[in-house]
Amino acid sequence: MFLIRLSRHNPSSYTLLTRRLHDQTISSSRLRDLYNFQSPAPLSSENPDFNQKNNNKKKPKPQYRPPSSLEGVKTVHSDLPFDFRFSYTESSSNVRPIGLREPKYSPFGPDRLDREWTGVCAPAVDPKVESVDGVEDPKLEEKRRKVREKIQGASLTEAERKFLVELCQRNKTKRQVNLGRDGLTHNMLNDIYNHWKHAEAVRVKCLGVPTLDMKNVIFHLEDKTFGQVVSKHCGTLVLYRGRNYDPKKRPKIPLMLWKPHEPVYPRLIKTTIDGLSIDETKAMRKKGLAVPALTTLAKNGYYGSLVPMVRDAFLVSELVRIDCLGLDRKDYKKIGAKLRDLVPCILVTFDKEQVVIWRGKNYKPPKDDDEYSSFIHRESSIDSDGDLSCSRGAQDSPDETTRT
Repeated sequence: MFLIRLSRHNPSSYTLLTRRLHDQTISSSRLRDLYNFQSPAPLSSENPDFNQKNNNKKKPKPQYRPPSSLEGVKTVHSDLPFDFRFSYTESSSNVRPIGLREPKYSPFGPDRLDREWTGVCAPAVDPKVESVDGVEDPKLEEKRRKVREKIQGASLTEAERKFLVELCQRNKTKRQVNLGRDGLTHNMLNDIYNHWKHAEAVRVKCLGVPTLDMKNVIFHLEDKTFGQVVSKHCGTLVLYRGRNYDPKKRPKIPLMLWKPHEPVYPRLIKTTIDGLSIDETKAMRKKGLAVPALTTLAKNGYYGSLVPMVRDAFLVSELVRIDCLGLDRKDYKKIGAKLRDLVPCILVTFDKEQVVIWRGKNYKPPKDDDEYSSFIHRESSIDSDGDLSCSRGAQDSPDETTRT
C-alpha cells in the first residue's frame, strides 16, 4: 500500500526504492555464499522444538482434590464368629424381609471389609450370598460359647462381684456406654472394648425401646462382647470383661461409616384380624381406642415392667390400650411388635399414637419358663445387695414408665 501511494505521487522515487531492495537481496545471497549463513527458523507451529517448549510452559494446573478417607485403605479381615449387623438387639434373623430400600451398598465402605453385604447383614461364612435372609450359621454359636468360656475363666466370687459393682457407681467413675432406641449397635462394641482397655468393667445405661426385653439385651451383650453382666438394676448394667481378657489381643472390629436403611418387612397390622370379619375388626378398633389407657409411656424411658403389666391386664380385660403420645412412630411400632412376641397378643391398631392389643379368643395366661424364672432369680439376688438401689437409679435418669 505504501509503494502504490508512493508511485502515484513520484514515479522516480518508486524506481529508486525497488533498486535498493534488489541490491539488499543480492548482498544477502553473497553473505550466504561466503559465510554459509543460515537464517533462524521461523516461530511457527511447524517447528516441533517450539511446540514442545510451549507445551512444557503451558501445562495445565491439576485440579484440587480434597483428601478422602476411602482412598488408600486396605481391606480389613475380622475373625469374629458372628454376622455383622447394624443393630443386634433390634433385628432378628428369624424375620425374613420382603425387600430392600436401597442397593446393597456396604456401610463399612467400598472394599474395606472382606465380607459381602447382603442388605441386612455381613455374614461370617459363605461370602457369596445371594439372598437377604440373614440366617446365621448354627456352628458360630458354639464357637462363640467356647471363646467366651476361655476369656471368662473361673466364675467370680461374691466379694469380687460386689467390688466391681461398687467401682462402676456414678460417684466412682464416668465410664458409661449409652444404649438407646437403636439397641446394641455394631460400633458400640468398639466403645466397650475401648473402656475395657482401662477398666475391668463398664456401666451400660439402657433406655428406650430395647428395655422392653432386657433379657435380649443381656444375651447379645454377653454373646457379642464375650463378657459377663454381673449386675442389673432397671436399665443399668455392669459388664465385666473376664479374668483372662488381654487388651492387647482384643478383636479387630471394622466400623460402620453410616447407618444403612432398614429393609422392608411385612405389615404388622393387616386389614382384618385373623378370625374376625371386616365389621368385627372395625368395631374392635373403635372399642379399643375408647378403653382407658393402661399406662402412658415416657419418651426414652424404662419399659421393663410393661410386659407383666399387660399380662396382668389381660386377666380382666380382653383389650388393652397403651398411650404413646409424643413417641416416634417407629418407636411405638417396635413396642407393639415386641409385645406381640413377648406377651403374646394380637395387634389391633396404631391410630392416634395408641397401641391397642387384643388377647385373642382362646387366651391362656403364659407360664414363666425355667429361663425366665432363673433370670428373675438372678436379678433379685443381684439387687438384694443394695449396690444399685431403685432410689439412686431414679435420681440418675428419668427411667419412669408412666408420666403424670
